[in-house]
Amino acid sequence: MYDTALYIGRFEPVHQGHMALLQRALDSARQVIVVMGSAWQARSPKNPFTAAEREQMLREALPEADRARVQVLPVRDYYNEAVWVQAVREGVARIAPEAGRIGLVGHFKDATSSYLSAFPGWELIHMERQGRIDATAIRDAYFGATPTTVRTELDDLRGEMPASTLAFLERFAQTPHFAALQEEWRMLRRYREAWSAAPYPPVFVTVDAVLRCQDHVLLIRRAHAPGKGQLAVPGGFIEQRETVWQSCLRELVEETHCQLPEATMRAALQVVAVFDHPDRSQRGRTLTHAHYFDLGQAPFPTVQADDDAQQVQWTPVAELAGMEEEFFEDHFHMLDHFLGLTGSAQPLRCSNWLGQERTWFVAKPSVHIKCPPAPASHAAARCSQP
Repeated sequence: MYDTALYIGRFEPVHQGHMALLQRALDSARQVIVVMGSAWQARSPKNPFTAAEREQMLREALPEADRARVQVLPVRDYYNEAVWVQAVREGVARIAPEAGRIGLVGHFKDATSSYLSAFPGWELIHMERQGRIDATAIRDAYFGATPTTVRTELDDLRGEMPASTLAFLERFAQTPHFAALQEEWRMLRRYREAWSAAPYPPVFVTVDAVLRCQDHVLLIRRAHAPGKGQLAVPGGFIEQRETVWQSCLRELVEETHCQLPEATMRAALQVVAVFDHPDRSQRGRTLTHAHYFDLGQAPFPTVQADDDAQQVQWTPVAELAGMEEEFFEDHFHMLDHFLGLTGSAQPLRCSNWLGQERTWFVAKPSVHIKCPPAPASHAAARCSQP
């Protein structure tokens, strides 16, 4: 018997496989902590429900006598396993400071289950896969339905879900969120089908511009799916004959009409970071080169939304932490890496070619850092990670 049993999942939505693993946790320990992953994400076809909605589904599926034994710990996706593992450990310690002997319930489904090996000191309570489907199949059937046909379309899967989950899905299908998510789901299916005939899985290269001025950051609201209406930093796909630098400046101009001289942008460039987590984009394997610029106390450049942006805005850095659930894909975490919004990042110090030392907050090692290049007549810029 364990003192504390942990069960980690996303529960998008809750199904009988989840409940079997949760029951194993309840049978194995006096108290159970459910780590609710992908918390504070903007809604998407992969993560359609908020952490609060998923907790509600989970609790409604439990017998009333067991609900008091289960505590839920929401944890964001950091796109960095080391930082995520630390956040889970710290969260568990807050909930159960005298946790004693800890067991971790789970099974190795695929590459996404590697986290089960990331907690030395916690014993794995292994369980074989339960049920014939996973949450992806449920979401596909769900978004392939209409608000009036949800029950019919999910009829074949009825035995795979608690009745409370099915009732929640029927209610949710009557909300505006369902139609928006369904549009995103259809777009992503078409996108993947268009690339399905490629001789190998494609890898996409993109750029992003994090532009800071007077402690504000330039953001857009996306005009199209995926992420329609969500906040993002300006950016897009690199073109065939561009460098990432040229692509970054072009995308910034196309989406915001921020037309500063290239010399001004070079002087403002602080660092370039490559964000390459395999799951950072639902469109497919996508690597982005994020350029972080700081204009200091210079006047705000004139901006205007265009191209893939329906809106452009200067947002105070101090307000960003409270807007996490509005951001597209990993763009909040991109800002977190540079600005230290969540306190999870570690300082990176860099001396540029003029000898000026600057500090960024980088949650290493999920990004690869490059300092701005020095002119040939100067010594190379120096980076150091404590």
